[in-house]
Amino acid sequence: MKILFCGDIVGRSGREAVLREVPRLKRELGLDFAIVNGENAAAGFGITAKICAELHEAGVACITTGNHVWDQREIIPYIAQDKRLLRPINFPPGTPGWGANVFETPRGQKILVVNVMLRLFMDALDDPFRAIDAELGKHVLGRSVQAIVVDMHGEASSEKQSMGHYCDGRVSAVIGTHSHIPTADAWVLPGGTAYQTDAGMCGDYDSVIGMKKELALPRFLKKMPGERLAAAEGDATLCGAIIETDDRTGLARSIQPLRIGGRLAPT
Repeated sequence: MKILFCGDIVGRSGREAVLREVPRLKRELGLDFAIVNGENAAAGFGITAKICAELHEAGVACITTGNHVWDQREIIPYIAQDKRLLRPINFPPGTPGWGANVFETPRGQKILVVNVMLRLFMDALDDPFRAIDAELGKHVLGRSVQAIVVDMHGEASSEKQSMGHYCDGRVSAVIGTHSHIPTADAWVLPGGTAYQTDAGMCGDYDSVIGMKKELALPRFLKKMPGERLAAAEGDATLCGAIIETDDRTGLARSIQPLRIGGRLAPT
């Protein structure tokens, strides 16, 4: 199975890059499934039902999120109805939406996507490691599902690496989101799980993690309230990874980082 995973979409330029490139990548590379983190897609803060519909129309099968999932209040009733839009699985019981879902590819393969949020320097949610254990206890990789992909939304690289090793051999891929900066450590762990600490963002890198630099810089220079942050609007780089799995075991054969357009060196 060939799986595309795209990092956090930030604002209009990031959305346009994803909407333009995902259909082409699916066609040219024969991709079976596309996952995108969309938690900053609405002008940098949250996501809307309209944006979800646009992404699905472009061929994105699953949209993951993170700590900005509730920034657009209209998404609360929507997320309770659309299992293609996930929120972190370790939110407290009773939170609207789903943290994991099993999807079926056009070839009839089943893929489990799990969205989890880590805790170092983040919101104090339920234990992400126990949440992962509980979800993986419902499925058998290579049997009940042909692939399992985990979007770990977190700040600290140490916690992300720990989650990768914790899941090694039990899932197809563990990919980090949230920092908006692509890391250079895409590899297959010893147990057969594809890993990357952070996929990076789909957005304008002539910015401060996707926000206009002229609005972000004063917050560090003056330590005073300033204008509300706004997403940068220049040419976007689509950042992510392509994972190829073994159809028999569900483990990863390879992971290749992906960067298209914008200001970063392409790969």
